[in-house]
Amino acid sequence: MPIADTASHPYARLTPDRVLDALQAVGLEGDGRLLALNSYENRVYRVHLVDGRIVVAKFYRPSRWTREQILEEHAFARELADAEVPVVAPMTLASEGGDATTLAYDEEFPFALYEHRGGRAPELEDRETLAWIGRFLGRLHATGAARAFATRPALDVATFGIEPRDYLLESQWLPPPLEPAYRAAIDLAIAGVRRCHERAGDVQRLRVHGDCHAGNVLWTGQGPHFVDLDDARTAPAVQDLWMLLSGDRNDMTASLEAVLEGYRRFRDFDPRELHLVEALRTLRLIHYAAWIARRWEDPAFPAAFPWFGTERYWQDRILELREQIALMDEPPLELRS
Repeated sequence: MPIADTASHPYARLTPDRVLDALQAVGLEGDGRLLALNSYENRVYRVHLVDGRIVVAKFYRPSRWTREQILEEHAFARELADAEVPVVAPMTLASEGGDATTLAYDEEFPFALYEHRGGRAPELEDRETLAWIGRFLGRLHATGAARAFATRPALDVATFGIEPRDYLLESQWLPPPLEPAYRAAIDLAIAGVRRCHERAGDVQRLRVHGDCHAGNVLWTGQGPHFVDLDDARTAPAVQDLWMLLSGDRNDMTASLEAVLEGYRRFRDFDPRELHLVEALRTLRLIHYAAWIARRWEDPAFPAAFPWFGTERYWQDRILELREQIALMDEPPLELRS
């Protein structure tokens, strides 16, 4: 297991004073109250301003996205907001040259600011809640299908399966006694993902939220709103649906039908995409392990994932992949209506 050099990571230099100075550089003065919010990929802060407003400052991980890719995320969020899809879009800032922009820089850190909008986690056991989320997802995808991303990548077998597999196997993260079993399991899992895609056929790919789990859907008295389009990519529509499903097969079927009850009011759903539910789950599991490994020198990661890299961790991943291999060979969820 590689040793993390957390002291040299760029985020180790992102102090509260530096956050406040970055905001002041774009004309916003904090009153000193700053709270770090739950985020690992980026650094996100709730900042109180002297004028009484509260904003959320998001400092992007250096070198993860290009400027063009971040601005394309911002443009998608604005496009959704203009279509009255409830997303939190970035604020417009004044650049040094006086031009309006949504992206600013503090040396190596790109950052954006957002209106602070709170909320609670949605009750995904409630059918009406799922149908409500489904209505907004249908509208989100109707907008997402209107045009394509030019620079942001696709979620596919290469980027979420093969590339992270190769990284894990080549970077000495696996305990040597477990490497053969892990290699066999992950190769079979990727083969299973390919079979699922073959069964699904040529389904439509479009701009999606990309990470539509319950933590990125906040609920208020006015209903849900979506946050954090950082993982927006080109993918099948079901990518934004499957993370709302949990439990056994009957539970997932009931939840999916509730989501689609709302979704289909604004956009058709291709049932062939149900072949991809377990395939997309498998890709997420593979990608997640590599994501932690790649971020190990970020000070937040050894603290948050102290069990990562242990033999027990990799034994659990092997078992998890074997379970997914079996699930991908089962018939897909079948809609009853």
